[in-house]
Amino acid sequence: MIVELLRVKIPPTQREKYIQKDAEIWTAALASYPGFLGKEVWINPNEPAEVILIIRWATREQWKAIGQSELNAIEQRFAQELGFTGEIVESSEYQVRKFPQNQG
Repeated sequence: MIVELLRVKIPPTQREKYIQKDAEIWTAALASYPGFLGKEVWINPNEPAEVILIIRWATREQWKAIGQSELNAIEQRFAQELGFTGEIVESSEYQVRKFPQNQG
């Protein structure tokens, strides 16, 4: 499994709107692609200008198979409906490692 982490800076007063529109547009769109396993939104109560998005994919190949033109179209719709822009300040990729359980 692959985890995509996005840390986004947004106007603090717009955090709830950002989360709502992200779910309506980005999460709904990503859910239609093979390999999408789910998404979590993390908020830090001490940093209202930050939203962390954790997107889980079955494989890196399935995640990266989404065309750039499709991503651009989703982003354009998202930005238009949102009415402001968030700044992605971190974009990371992690591989989830699983280890065998002890048999003792």
